[in-house]
Amino acid sequence: MRAPRIRALAARLPDVVREASPRIDVLALPVQPADGDTPPRPVGDAPAVARQLGIDLDRVLALERVKGTAGEVVRVPWTPGTGHPAVDRVVLVGTGDGSPAAVRSGAAALARAHRGLDRLVTTLGAEGGEHARAAAEGFVLATYTPPRSGVGEGPRPPLRRVEVVGRRASLTAYLARGVTVAAEPVLARDLANTPSSTKGPAWVAGRARRAAAEVGLSCRVLDSKALAAEGFGGILAVGAAAARSPRLVELGHVPPGATDRTPHVVLVGKGITFDSGGLSLKPRDAMIPIKTDMTGAAVVLAVLRAAARLGVRVRVTGLLPLAENAIGASSYRPGDVVTQYGGSTVEIANTDAEGRIVLADALAYADAVLDPDVVVDVATLTGAATQGLGRGHGALFSGDDRLATALLDAGRLSGEQLWRMPLVEDYRWALDSQVADVGHVAPAKTVGAGAVVAALFLREFVGGRRWAHLDIAGPARSERDAGVITRGGTGFGARLLLRWLETLR
Repeated sequence: MRAPRIRALAARLPDVVREASPRIDVLALPVQPADGDTPPRPVGDAPAVARQLGIDLDRVLALERVKGTAGEVVRVPWTPGTGHPAVDRVVLVGTGDGSPAAVRSGAAALARAHRGLDRLVTTLGAEGGEHARAAAEGFVLATYTPPRSGVGEGPRPPLRRVEVVGRRASLTAYLARGVTVAAEPVLARDLANTPSSTKGPAWVAGRARRAAAEVGLSCRVLDSKALAAEGFGGILAVGAAAARSPRLVELGHVPPGATDRTPHVVLVGKGITFDSGGLSLKPRDAMIPIKTDMTGAAVVLAVLRAAARLGVRVRVTGLLPLAENAIGASSYRPGDVVTQYGGSTVEIANTDAEGRIVLADALAYADAVLDPDVVVDVATLTGAATQGLGRGHGALFSGDDRLATALLDAGRLSGEQLWRMPLVEDYRWALDSQVADVGHVAPAKTVGAGAVVAALFLREFVGGRRWAHLDIAGPARSERDAGVITRGGTGFGARLLLRWLETLR
């Protein structure tokens, strides 16, 4: 993984600075924001270290107009003295409200601002626990770089080492946990950012096999013949015109000591490796970023790998329906009727609404065969969700208040925010069909509520199970670097789903 090496130093910061070897490229001192009449002020050992280095910290705070807000990084105008030649640069990092989210933002800003350097030392996250976990996530995620093709020069490499100085007993364990958690959106980002010329359904299935073997997950891959034999008509219809045939991947995590009473969660991720729109062709500009249309499947694969690494205590099954929506003589057509897994029929009105078709197969299979206690699907599903919520939030649909609340809490703690949307029964008529059991998109533009209608369609296939649908079309892609997010595929959903799974017993 292209990321800093992060470790804890059980010491006092003044001692680390005094005895610095090798040299410290960046010494980052946390600063709290103003509180009423109290100006911004340094945290913990920062004043002692400033005196040690001959820095008038109060003067610096005033002259540089330091605010102490989360993610603020201010370089101290300071020339290393002969008594401390081992420290090259001192910066101040804002801690905001002191929450783990603010620590995550500060760590991300530090990592991004100091790419290519060797050693950063700080007390940010030294409280241990969730603060340390958040700091590690920020340091890793903000320095992500996507896989590259060709010989063009890429961005500077990430920081080589980060050392968090503190004496809390939990510091080392939580830093390590944060690194493990951050590795999962990194995997999801790598998969989402890989060009579609490389990643067909079989390629993604191969990556899933490799990840499963690394951590001891079970893995079953169905090719087109097996999909036909078992009745996955939706996945086959969507992938019918592509030169690279579809796949369905089933991954399984079973914790040690699991019994029949151990809760069973099924995660389903949309895996469209490229989406032309099919015969309902997308505009050119809409096709350019669409290599990330398999982010849902990438997220589910990443979460399953993390579940094994972190010893999640519930059974987790991941389903990755993988297909390329291409154009050809065998394309499925508007007006066709597709028979989904289990026998339900669907009238196709728009071949560019293919994601819900492959998800329907996987959801129906989960209900009929896997007998889950709860099902969550994650998908870059609708432009309507992006129009409603922008790029900062994923849309959450569920008829189960307890499940919805748990996912909202997980989003808040992980920094991957969700917004609950209504499953409006008044729109269910829009899925009525005269020739099939159900239609898959609304027949008229006057209906609107595209994300709601899509969720209502998916609900038809969950068989009354506890279920939630995460439409991540907005936050799954970013046009800029911001906080822990880097431009391109973001891997949104991996950390929040893992956080939710960690709460289950």
